[in-house]
Amino acid sequence: MAGLSFDDLKNRTCAITGGAGILGAAIVHGLAAAGMKVAVLDIALDAAQKLAAEVGAATGATVIGVKADVLSRESLKAACDEITRKLGPIDILINGAGGNSPKATTKDEFITSANSNDPSATFFGLDIEGFRRVFDLNFIGTILPTMVLADHMVKNGKGVILNISSMNSFRPLTKIPAYSAGKAAINNFTEWLAVHLAKVNVRVNAIAPGFFLTNQNRFLRTDEKTGALTPRGEKIIAGTPMGRFGEPEDLMGTILYLLSDVSGFVTGVVIPVDGGFNAYSGV
Repeated sequence: MAGLSFDDLKNRTCAITGGAGILGAAIVHGLAAAGMKVAVLDIALDAAQKLAAEVGAATGATVIGVKADVLSRESLKAACDEITRKLGPIDILINGAGGNSPKATTKDEFITSANSNDPSATFFGLDIEGFRRVFDLNFIGTILPTMVLADHMVKNGKGVILNISSMNSFRPLTKIPAYSAGKAAINNFTEWLAVHLAKVNVRVNAIAPGFFLTNQNRFLRTDEKTGALTPRGEKIIAGTPMGRFGEPEDLMGTILYLLSDVSGFVTGVVIPVDGGFNAYSGV
């Protein structure tokens, strides 16, 4: 077993959805540093192209920015055609698009009695369209890119799909039911698809990040004016044995392992990257 490395990833073509976000950008840097050809897919084309130029200049890797709406088959088909034309067939797909919204977030953590809460601050006051948008972005936004961008992996008889789940998939957090439900669905889908594709040598796994500060969740964990932790942020740190939020770079070791042939007999797993949160009972 001596000499194991991630060298097999060099020159492989990887498409990552949601690639211009905070976590996505860190992953793109890591993929490029490993010598991969990377297509940064994002609904914000300018951000994707800017990131691609920066990472390409810093690493010498081939990185392109591509516009893609993960909820539009037509948009994804156009993106797939562009990637194939510029970088060659897609070897690896990372489904990184997702996020939460205040419209799918309850103001109150608990309903404390029949009449003590303002209904608009509870589950019963959630905007159903906001709920549907968050669920679809996370779950359908994983299924549809897989349908479009991973189809040729079956024909080629080799490929890797990596889904980005969340700690919420194991332990649904208060206030964010749509996000938690969407990520839990990703876990089940990851296992289902891993079995479905096992005979054609396409592996499917997921990582479940713990608590990282991103644009979508910053409002829940830090005060927007002072940057200090909110009570919710303080509870998260108290429940994380390592005592800190994750840094985006903390994801890369696990990601490269799951993408590489080093993990060639690993499929259908969801690996927490969470500073011990999932293992800690709080006592």
